[in-house]
Amino acid sequence: MGGTIPRISWNSIRFKLVVGLLAVTVPLITLLIYSNYYSIGVVHNQVALSSKNMVSLYMGQIDTQLQDADRNLLSLVNSNFDIASMDNPKSDDEYVLAKHRVSNTLGRDIVLYKSVDAFFVYSESRRDLLDVFKSAVTFAERDQVEQYIQRYLSGNPDHADAGNNSWFVQSIGQDYYMLRIVKSGTLYVGAWVNAKTLLVPLNLIDLGSEGSSLFVTDQGIPMVSTKPLPDETVDFTKGFGQYYMSGSKNNLLIVGEPSQEGNFSLAAVIPDRQILQNLPMISRVIETISFASIGLLPISFLFLHKIVLVPLQRLIAVMRRINDGNVNVRIESYPASDEFQLVNQTFNKMMAQIEQLKINVYEEQLSKQKAELQHLQLQINPHFFMNSLNILFNLAQVKNYELIQEMTLCLVRYFRFMFRSNLTFVSLHDELQHVRNYVRIQELRFPGSLTCNIDAPDFLENVPIPPLLIQTFLENSIKHAVTLEEPVRISVDIDLNEKGLEPCIEIVIRDTGKGFSEEVLTEIQSGNRVIDQQDEHIGIWNVRRRLQLLYDGKAAISCYNGYPRGAVVEIKLPYQPER
Repeated sequence: MGGTIPRISWNSIRFKLVVGLLAVTVPLITLLIYSNYYSIGVVHNQVALSSKNMVSLYMGQIDTQLQDADRNLLSLVNSNFDIASMDNPKSDDEYVLAKHRVSNTLGRDIVLYKSVDAFFVYSESRRDLLDVFKSAVTFAERDQVEQYIQRYLSGNPDHADAGNNSWFVQSIGQDYYMLRIVKSGTLYVGAWVNAKTLLVPLNLIDLGSEGSSLFVTDQGIPMVSTKPLPDETVDFTKGFGQYYMSGSKNNLLIVGEPSQEGNFSLAAVIPDRQILQNLPMISRVIETISFASIGLLPISFLFLHKIVLVPLQRLIAVMRRINDGNVNVRIESYPASDEFQLVNQTFNKMMAQIEQLKINVYEEQLSKQKAELQHLQLQINPHFFMNSLNILFNLAQVKNYELIQEMTLCLVRYFRFMFRSNLTFVSLHDELQHVRNYVRIQELRFPGSLTCNIDAPDFLENVPIPPLLIQTFLENSIKHAVTLEEPVRISVDIDLNEKGLEPCIEIVIRDTGKGFSEEVLTEIQSGNRVIDQQDEHIGIWNVRRRLQLLYDGKAAISCYNGYPRGAVVEIKLPYQPER
């Protein structure tokens, strides 16, 4: 069975100390951590702004070069006579001559546009392609691009129409290309550039040893980069309106600028560790202090627990035991602060004085209870004494010397037992002998009007009970039930009841008299002294008081009327054979 979680009071010193410590340290640590992250955010903003400006500048230069090449293409389409001749030649010779002149024109123009790798003119009707390349373009690349252009323009004219308004990105072979195509009649005039060509100036961008710049498509697909990307999971689909962090560990700063001339963007990727390596030393100091404070917090709790809370817990544990009634416990000596040692010594001294005072009071209470018990026992004796003298007087009048002798012997036995009545307990055997002797005296007093039957098991003979317990109720029965009009039977049944949680001795006293009146029963059940028209029922109250003193509330007396008549008294005593 698992241990239960201890309940901590909100008003306890432990709770207040812990909350106070947390109220001071947690805001301080939070402020330091926030300051550190704020500094990181400021550096990110500065680096992102600087990189954004630089990328925007280079993207603007590239757009300007592409725009110049676009204007040249539009100029050729709108004002070049040779282009018009190729579109609508009068003869094949005129087409060939116009094609030659256009080739010369494009050859001169290609030198002027550094951002363009090739110009071309494609005749849809003749399936003829004219193109002019820079010297850096290899034959394999030239052949690959020519085949793509012919397939693209001859096999899918819809795509050709889609590229009429701006430069567009196309993957050809292993590389990406930006193409611009302008349609004029049956001719397509265009230019293309390898993305690697546009990337050459970007090598001059200082993004650090680990940073890289690259072109990406409008779908966020990387085309070409100055350096390999540090993480292949970088996301370029979030747009470049503002900077953001990406990568598998979210440690890459991404900035970019979309092109105004085509469906591509220029982006920069800068690792976070490269950005933060130039942070001021205060950032590292703040971070060190923050983590040190977090690490020292448990140590502070342990120190607080050992110096303050442990002594308090020991003091509280002793107080709880004292609250349970163990006034003899003391706080053991252990190493502690001077203040707690003074408190412990004073507390132990005070408890020793309280214990001694409690012992004195307890002994005084015992003496008082013993005196009260003896007084209650002796309080019963005058009733019988007066009745006995009356019996002897009556026998002397009739000169019945035999009964006077028997009566005198019974009285001797009776008073011999009464002289021992200052005892707290007597055996059940002695009590019953005394009861039988008492009943015989009463039978002599009421000849033929009283019979008494006593039934008790032999194994209960040595059980201790309070003296004069049974006689008191027999005396009440004889006093209130016996008359000269009809005989009265009294029975005393004693047995051991083991059905409850603890065994008890049951003593049941019944008579065949008229029983208790309702008023008397009410008073008896309320625990009050009973006063009726005849006399005060002092015996029942005395017995109940004696049992309360002797058994501390574990004994019980109940009185009721039997059926069809008569009084019944049930007494239950704890079974304590060792007492």
